[in-house]
Amino acid sequence: MGKRAQQGDGNAGPLLEQAVRSVLTAPDEGLDLALDTGASLLAASAGQWPAVSRSVLGYADTAVGRCWSAGWRPADLVRVVRRGLKPVHLALAVDLIAAEARRHPAAALDRRWQEQLRELEAEVWWPADEQYLGAFAHRHRLDRFALATALLELLRSWGRLPPIAPVGPAPGQQGPVRRPAGPQNPGASAGEPRMLARIRALLAKAESTEFPEEAEALTAKAQQLMAQHSIDDALLAAAGADRNTPAALRIGVDNPYEGPKTMLLDAVAAANRCRVVWAKEFGFCTVIGFDGDLDGVELLYTSLLVQATHALNKAGSGKDSRSKAFRQSFLVAYAARIRERLTAATERATSAAAAGRHLREDGTEEQLLPDERLLPALAARSAAVDDEVGRLFPKLVSQRVRVSDGEGWAAGRAAADRAALHGRGEIHNRPPA
Repeated sequence: MGKRAQQGDGNAGPLLEQAVRSVLTAPDEGLDLALDTGASLLAASAGQWPAVSRSVLGYADTAVGRCWSAGWRPADLVRVVRRGLKPVHLALAVDLIAAEARRHPAAALDRRWQEQLRELEAEVWWPADEQYLGAFAHRHRLDRFALATALLELLRSWGRLPPIAPVGPAPGQQGPVRRPAGPQNPGASAGEPRMLARIRALLAKAESTEFPEEAEALTAKAQQLMAQHSIDDALLAAAGADRNTPAALRIGVDNPYEGPKTMLLDAVAAANRCRVVWAKEFGFCTVIGFDGDLDGVELLYTSLLVQATHALNKAGSGKDSRSKAFRQSFLVAYAARIRERLTAATERATSAAAAGRHLREDGTEEQLLPDERLLPALAARSAAVDDEVGRLFPKLVSQRVRVSDGEGWAAGRAAADRAALHGRGEIHNRPPA
């Protein structure tokens, strides 16, 4: 781990703040001049470069921490950079997030925050902070001026982000107390229930197999486990043993065809008693629901999106099948049909649970006495999610997605019918109350 940065070594700290302030406040038509002037100041002297390096990593504590306070999370900041800037900015972004993360012990970060840092591979790889910029320039074959320009462009992008609705506590903040996740598998993510790890493994196998029948069976088994896990949580709440409240997470939804992809996410979320709010300008959706349901939504949406992409690439052999209208209509129809299938699956799931049929984690079924608390418990959880949506997003608008290709619509529905959603004895999750 590199040495802690000390902002303001020599004259580099004030110099950096001056350059960043100039770039942040520059109008679009004056940005090139502000970037050139600021980068020239920072890169003017090779002897000053180590002090600039220390100041940059020290400044990350402030710049990145300000984003955390405004509701942003590591994956969000990286997504903003990926959508609007270049690979060099992305590498810088991950490094500055890693540098800021040194301030926080693991216990100060919630589970999903830790998962994002691992997925980004946000680690301090440089030997000492005064060597960071030099090592980065060597790794990416940049001169000092080019690197200083990229750094200022990145800090402008982050510095102009607006506050957004938080989806969990920032580092060091106290989040809601949640029920322990239960038994875990070796190697599972911190706080991840053993059942969720099993669901993840089943869906990974379903996506990788070349045999449709095997994919269908694996996905059906994963859905059964997801449904039972959610129903068990609802009954725990009804018994007063689980006082969890609705939570939220963000899922990236990027172009092309971000509208139909959002429709697919909404279909999966609705079947799991979750709600979706789309922030189109930032390329993500906020999903609101209970923790176990949120994990299931993310897993199932990702799996179905993989299947939809494969089906779209295989659909049709004519020139029209490669048109934007065909592909847009295909994905809209796919999402609409998936919604119908999931709705039917959730109805069967609840009927089975209400009749007392319980799925064990090993996949076998046991017959229990019917539990009259189930339907009221599910209705209460749905109402709690709606209340949380209203609290986080008091002003919402709806948006239509247009369909202009009938052939694409028909092909999309047919692909959704073939998607690995069901098998004998399938259940998915709960229906709307």
